[in-house]
Amino acid sequence: MKTREEAIAYGLSFPDTYQDAPFHDPNWQLVRYKGNGKAFLWTYERDGFINLNVKVDPEKAFFWRSIYKAVIPGYHQNKDHWNTIILDGSIPKRDIKLMIAESYDLISDCPSKRIYEAVKKIPYGHVATYAQVAQLAGDRKMARAVGNALHKNPDPEHVPCFRVVNAKGELAGEFAFGGLGEQAKLLEAEGITVIDGKVDLAVYQWKPTESMSDKGTPDKSAPDKKSRR
Repeated sequence: MKTREEAIAYGLSFPDTYQDAPFHDPNWQLVRYKGNGKAFLWTYERDGFINLNVKVDPEKAFFWRSIYKAVIPGYHQNKDHWNTIILDGSIPKRDIKLMIAESYDLISDCPSKRIYEAVKKIPYGHVATYAQVAQLAGDRKMARAVGNALHKNPDPEHVPCFRVVNAKGELAGEFAFGGLGEQAKLLEAEGITVIDGKVDLAVYQWKPTESMSDKGTPDKSAPDKKSRR
């Protein structure tokens, strides 16, 4: 791979991507991910060669630089998180594609996206805590980020954020979608008892490993939840 056209074409082969030239300078052509608008592939000509800037896991940044002299710290970007690939013909196409693919994966895997996917897994008639959702999304420490993401939920019809409660089983004081009392109504519609703005986690908390019936309700043959606390 030696040309800008090849690099951009490969970048655009990934889902939900688009080309952009934000600097009013045709020398800078970017490929962005639609989900968050972030660029994962920067292309520009410098010193007679097409250069590509790609995002990289800091642990892999020096790995690529140690293998190829044409991979250097990111030009005009964070040196720990970005590499510059100089298309001088010394790097096999498969490795260039691999680095571009890794950049796409890092840019497109935003926390909010993982949080929404985790919330979608909470079964009908069950609840999960913020910390539990954070853990399912890959980082138990980002429980606060779960609350922020759910408050901005772009698709409440398919992302059931009303099934998320705090560590004590308490509902949100003023539910983000529908107003005061709406979360309780949605939970009660699924057969969940809400008393004084609180759900009994011993009864209704989702345990991913427990036996579930086809309708998403606890299997009657499973041991009583309270006995397993």
